[in-house]
Amino acid sequence: MPNMAESNLKAEKTAESYSWYEPNLTQVQEPARTLLAEYSHIPEEQIIEHVKEVRDRAFAVFPYPCIGSFRFLDITINHSPAYAEILSRLKTSDHKYLDLGCAMGQDIRYLTHQGAPSTNLYGSDLHPEFIELGYDLFSDRATLSSEFIPSDIFDDGCPLLTRLAGQIDIVNAASFFHLFDWTQQVALAKQIIKLLRPRPGSLLVGRHVGDFEAGERADSELGNTYYRHDLDSWRRMWGEVMRETGTQWEVEVAAEQWEEVKRNRHNRESSFKMVFVVRRV
Repeated sequence: MPNMAESNLKAEKTAESYSWYEPNLTQVQEPARTLLAEYSHIPEEQIIEHVKEVRDRAFAVFPYPCIGSFRFLDITINHSPAYAEILSRLKTSDHKYLDLGCAMGQDIRYLTHQGAPSTNLYGSDLHPEFIELGYDLFSDRATLSSEFIPSDIFDDGCPLLTRLAGQIDIVNAASFFHLFDWTQQVALAKQIIKLLRPRPGSLLVGRHVGDFEAGERADSELGNTYYRHDLDSWRRMWGEVMRETGTQWEVEVAAEQWEEVKRNRHNRESSFKMVFVVRRV
């Protein structure tokens, strides 16, 4: 995770100095555009400027690539292979859903708009500022009943774990695992297992940047290291997690094209979208 010195150093840089910062936005893709229009009731002619204004405030908090390139508008949960099951479970039972590393909580708003009860939807992010900006982005501070819990998931005493350990049925971790190195990802998986109910059917879903040339990378702009998985290394990592936790998980993982990520020079031609469903058995 970024430390204070790194954050202060980044604060001294201009937004435009980051390779992934896109100054202009010409259109908001679906389903985010419809969500902002129908759920947030933002006039069509104001949507682009509204999004840009919130994005720049978020980028000043921390310059993640997904913020700079407007990918925080990507609704990810509806593309999960398990989406139909997830929505059905949320609408017909008392199952609880957690968006881990939720940023501005776009998937929570999408599920709410699709009929999932927001009282059973939770979000968590390291940066409480992103959570507050989510209310501004979606104009729902007075109407959304979801609970957001700012936390560092790697801290065993964090509010997220003390509040929800063993109570969550579905965790969505989109664009999250790929922020960390192998050892941190193993630790992250173990923390997620603590959050999920200890019974068959508990789910972890998500997507992130994968790379057909798997391995550790160093990021000179953000000053951290991270591990990019191929399909085999992701399965291998979960094998390690299972051995160390004594739990059993069915790991489904697939590669999809993700051209907008390849265009970002932060990634490679060998990069792809890794989509995963990890189910407790």
